[in-house]
Amino acid sequence: MNSKTLIWIGVFIGGTIGGYIPIIFGADGLSFTSIICSGIGSLVGIWVGFKLSQ
Repeated sequence: MNSKTLIWIGVFIGGTIGGYIPIIFGADGLSFTSIICSGIGSLVGIWVGFKLSQ
């Protein structure tokens, strides 16, 4: 797999997991916390995808 594909997979999975973490603790799916955690999860996904591509 090339690096772009791994990074996009990381963004998708990280954003999804980050968006669902606040839902586990009772927040709404479109709350500010969920959106912020989704962004943080996407950044972590970029980092993991980049590390896996090296």
